[in-house]
Amino acid sequence: MTRAAVITGVGLVTPLGRKVDEVFDAVCVGRSGLVTPPAGHRLAGVLDVAGIAPDVDPAEVLDPKQARAVDRFVLLAMAAADDALADARITVGADVDPERVAVVVSTGGAGLETFEEYAALRRDHGRAKVSPYLLPGMLANMASARIAIRHGIRGHSGCHATACAAGAQSVAEALRLIREGVADVVVCGGCDTPLHPTIAAAFGNAWALARKWDDPTQASRPFDKRRNGFVLGEGAGVLVVERADFADARGASGYAGLLGWGVTTDAHHPTTPRPDGTGMAAVMRRAVSDAGLELSDVDYVNAHGTSTPLGDAAEAAAIRAVFGERGPAVSSIKALTGHLLGGSGAVEAVVTALSVAAGVLPPTHNLDDPDPDCALDHVRGAVRVGPVRAALTNSFAFGGHNVSLLLGAPGTRLTRTTTPAS
Repeated sequence: MTRAAVITGVGLVTPLGRKVDEVFDAVCVGRSGLVTPPAGHRLAGVLDVAGIAPDVDPAEVLDPKQARAVDRFVLLAMAAADDALADARITVGADVDPERVAVVVSTGGAGLETFEEYAALRRDHGRAKVSPYLLPGMLANMASARIAIRHGIRGHSGCHATACAAGAQSVAEALRLIREGVADVVVCGGCDTPLHPTIAAAFGNAWALARKWDDPTQASRPFDKRRNGFVLGEGAGVLVVERADFADARGASGYAGLLGWGVTTDAHHPTTPRPDGTGMAAVMRRAVSDAGLELSDVDYVNAHGTSTPLGDAAEAAAIRAVFGERGPAVSSIKALTGHLLGGSGAVEAVVTALSVAAGVLPPTHNLDDPDPDCALDHVRGAVRVGPVRAALTNSFAFGGHNVSLLLGAPGTRLTRTTTPAS
């Protein structure tokens, strides 16, 4: 029995849409998901730009009684998980022993909006107005729990609350669980729905958000000289990761192999990374080493690239420290999606898997004038086409949490490809 892992299914709910091929096409050709919040949206008049995911009808994933107090982050995660399992063509109980399936779907903020709503009701109208469904509707572990209940998953279950690294850390956990023989299949990913006024106010008052952009599609510009903050977004990404020989035995095909992972901590500051990027550099080296590969094998880095002045410069310094001045191709999709916080790492792992499968590297859009402090081999203007031997995807978070995942060829008899339509 091997301990190799392969990604066989993916599901997305993002500002670029829900259909995986359409999302990948959008990141390749530059169709932005960033908008000015429309009238009636809870951020209308609060933010000039946001990445708003499509609504998920609660009836799609829950019966009406259960859905009454379930936070939006749970609904998005459940919808993405449904799509990922369908994409993998796997039914728990029929194709795999439920006790050999794990679920690790994480979030940075969990159900903060639902909590705030009920806190206001209690304050203004008394405790009787607080729903008894509040806690099972908004706790951080409820995405994993609800997915397990819906699909009959009875193996390992978990949730990482590592802010913007949460989704990527869940995917790393999937590889660990498969290597340790705990599971044959892991449903993993991340989700966040931070688009409400209190969170927007906190980031805005910290001067972290992009500002003074008349065109919302221009506001997020990773590594560009004119970047001045990130764009707040929401979304979910879920991956089905299988033991490679298990996938082979059931005739499944893989998008990409999940080859290695790394996790480090900056131990520097609650919100800012080390300016020299040492923690980020260390985590990339760990992921490559964990896969048993050489740095020269890495052809692509899907960067965290949030469009903040400090964060982008630190990540660029880290990439140069690891790979030298002539390193791999680099791009960030946050120019089009915004920053989905705990959902970003999982969504970007999906995009990286699709890049490996298709041999197509998406560009960083809005990168009109690269900052000299962010000097890298940027993919810009158009996609690059060619085989991808190995690709890193990075996620960094408040608290100094750093996660890198290394993806490569799927290592299964059957492979899946996806090619942008445009």
